[in-house]
Amino acid sequence: MAETTTGGQLGEVMAELAALEDARVREANEKRGDHHGVNLGRLRAVAKRLKTQQDLAVPLWGSGDTAARLLALLVCRPKAFGRDELDGMLREARDPKVHDWLVNYVVKKSPHAEELRVDWLADPDPVVASAGWALTSERVVKKPQGLELVALLDTIEAEMKDAPDRLQWAMNTCLAQIGIEHAEHRARALGIGERLEVLRDYPTPPGCTSPFAPAWISEMVRRKGE
Repeated sequence: MAETTTGGQLGEVMAELAALEDARVREANEKRGDHHGVNLGRLRAVAKRLKTQQDLAVPLWGSGDTAARLLALLVCRPKAFGRDELDGMLREARDPKVHDWLVNYVVKKSPHAEELRVDWLADPDPVVASAGWALTSERVVKKPQGLELVALLDTIEAEMKDAPDRLQWAMNTCLAQIGIEHAEHRARALGIGERLEVLRDYPTPPGCTSPFAPAWISEMVRRKGE
């Protein structure tokens, strides 16, 4: 009976997502590589109503539909996934928004996060490796003990300039966080950013902080009053 109920609910939720499809939203999202047409505010409203439902999240993810996968990440229980499940999900998550939400909303809350961080950091797939760098940035800020920051800077200096876009962005974030959070490495982080010039010309709206690492580091340090 529970299985039938879940199947029926899955169909209802998929129909609701289909009804929320907006051609203009899809057009804008697809320019960023995200293949869905559901406004994220409306998607979050659906998730808020459904609340946490791991039994629903699993088939939503399994549908392969991008909007359904985003909803799955909002209603799942992050600690319910095994290490291999998360690894498989990450390797399937090619849309940037699905990838970002999976790492930030699920993997970071998982007891397997550190093991996956180490494995993904060394993965030859640049999209997978970018998840390892995102988790490393989290540790740089919240739990740097045991991290070899000098070695991370060495890798960034050697590889970031020519890295594919998503991996480059993740490495750049780690570079900035090292410079912001660790004063003893700040001068080197600033120097690497200046020499490599990654994201120097990235279009930044007024009032927002540039992702160019030297500008980012300097602004956040200024705000901290250091």
